[in-house]
Amino acid sequence: MVSRTLTEQVITQKNSLQEQAFAVRQANFCNDIKFFAPGLKSYAIPEFEQKNPYAFQSISLTGSGCALDCDHCNKKILEPMIALDPKEGIFSMCEKLKARGMESVLISGGSLKTGEVPFMKHIKAIRRIKDELGLRIIMHTGLVSKEEQAAALKEAGVDGIALDIIGANETIRDVYHMDATVDDFDKTLALLTKYELSLRPHVILGLHYGKFLGEYTALDMIAKYNVQSLVIVILVPMSDTKMWGVDPPNTDDVAEFFAKARLKMPNTNLMLGCARPLGEYKKIVDKAAVESGINGIAFPAQGIIAHAKTMGLSPSFFENSCSCGT
Repeated sequence: MVSRTLTEQVITQKNSLQEQAFAVRQANFCNDIKFFAPGLKSYAIPEFEQKNPYAFQSISLTGSGCALDCDHCNKKILEPMIALDPKEGIFSMCEKLKARGMESVLISGGSLKTGEVPFMKHIKAIRRIKDELGLRIIMHTGLVSKEEQAAALKEAGVDGIALDIIGANETIRDVYHMDATVDDFDKTLALLTKYELSLRPHVILGLHYGKFLGEYTALDMIAKYNVQSLVIVILVPMSDTKMWGVDPPNTDDVAEFFAKARLKMPNTNLMLGCARPLGEYKKIVDKAAVESGINGIAFPAQGIIAHAKTMGLSPSFFENSCSCGT
């Protein structure tokens, strides 16, 4: 009987936290909830079918190359991206992709040992993409440590900066194999903020072999800055990586993070990004995201749009990335 009472208390506390988070969302935002289906993969459910798979594309400046060999990725995240053809150049590639229907582009790539994506030699072409093609550009920069890098991004007119924020030195060392610290990520946010760039930082839940370690430190760090959105993703253990076979984080812990993130950042757009485990796990976390006051979800599980409607939310649909916003 005592055990049952304790269980009921835990459930009540959890529901209370989600209810608080949803109330904060409703007090600070309209009833709109956004659903995204970027052209990273084909997607169709009864409520939302992708019409233009070319609307959003991603380009890797380094092809399949990355100096880090992270335990959770092993370069596999680069595989679905379009590899830059150095002879053609990124402007010409974007010009052709726009002719096929591309509206937004993620310019990304593998990292150097320093954690930086080598974008500077392409920065003039990126400025042309913005000026001459009018495409929406999201840059995945990795760490940014130099004033000239931040200034160049601002001058190029990019629409947003996406980067993973890691809140544990152990994860930076043991998972990313990078000679950096949590402070380097904080300095990157500060530098990009100084140049008034639109920030869309990502936090990966369960990044340290499925366990929570620095996620709340990362959340506290991000909350210090005026970011356009916080994108939350979840570890997906992939084959041919050192994390294959690792269990993703517990769904209750994920739901709690959603709610605490909403309470910590009451006026910031919170997005549930593309990366999260599939199947029943996805249904559970997507439902928790809606109930915790998340503003947008990429590739929603079937039934989630209908659930959002039952909570008084009005869905809108986009074929770009949640990092693009609207």
